Amino acid sequence: MDVPKNSFVEPLEVESSHPLFILYTSGTTGKPKGIVHDTGGYAVILYATMKWVFDIRDDDVYWCTADIGWITGHSYVVFGPLMMGATSVMYEGVPNWPDPGVWWRIVEKYNVSIFYTSPTAIRLLMRYPDDFVKNYDLSSLRILHSVGEPINPEAWEWYFRVVGNERCPVGSTWWMTETGGIMVSHTPGWKLVPLKPGTNALPIPGVNVEVLNQDGTPTPRGERGYFVISNPWPGMPLTIWGDDERYVETYWKKFPGKFYTGDFAVMDEDGYVWVLGRADEAMNVAGHRIGTYEIESALVEHEKVAEAAVVSVPDEIKGEVPVAFVVLKEGVERYK
Repeated sequence: MDVPKNSFVEPLEVESSHPLFILYTSGTTGKPKGIVHDTGGYAVILYATMKWVFDIRDDDVYWCTADIGWITGHSYVVFGPLMMGATSVMYEGVPNWPDPGVWWRIVEKYNVSIFYTSPTAIRLLMRYPDDFVKNYDLSSLRILHSVGEPINPEAWEWYFRVVGNERCPVGSTWWMTETGGIMVSHTPGWKLVPLKPGTNALPIPGVNVEVLNQDGTPTPRGERGYFVISNPWPGMPLTIWGDDERYVETYWKKFPGKFYTGDFAVMDEDGYVWVLGRADEAMNVAGHRIGTYEIESALVEHEKVAEAAVVSVPDEIKGEVPVAFVVLKEGVERYK
């Protein structure tokens, strides 16, 4: 039917715990899990993080490059910006077509001030000459963030130096489908947490996190352990759709009373969190547990390497050995 302009549609009132959506996630192993998010709590975490993490203002132009089909798109392309009445850019396409300057052309055209993308996209664009960025006026940018996986320090430095021209704070947000919203991040809208390349920084206000040994005791600062959230938060998952028992088993049994994220992390001397990736992606090489992210991060430190992905293969002697797939930067000849 035709709806008159400036008409008001009465919203449907529901309980705070009313299910809003189900989004499936599997991590890296196992049967996909239908994570059920509520309405009220989910709205609270998005409202808070849009303010604290992105410092959203009436005159901002906000762009999250995520696909709306995954949790970042749900939270920070659709629900969060709409709740804030933000002016947003939505773009469907890849970051290097028709050329690697397409994103920066859009930033210039629409005066984007807050930009949120993934480390994978950043590393992809690092492969190309910096002129693809520098050809555009990016002076409208004031806050840069990343999401989806740990950002290695080299990618952080490029993002800060080339895209932000060393004047925009760069954050690396940590959260997951299950949390609904950002849990750990630099928060330039709340207080400017000092920047560290590659870290996820500090938990947002009201969220407590810990890094634990297998027996549930805290790890010493600087040592790797299991990453947990130790208090409830608004927007936490209601359950796994159709499988309450699996919800408890997956997230609450390993460390009773604490939400197990499934990630490895390190907490440094300043209390900054460095999430290292999935705990089930660790390899056992001759008795040593090594995370794939740690090897990938070491590989991309090389000046000629743009991206790296590491998997394990069985080995009769060592149990497992890592195999690396490496992408070189544009113009670098392949090693013989």
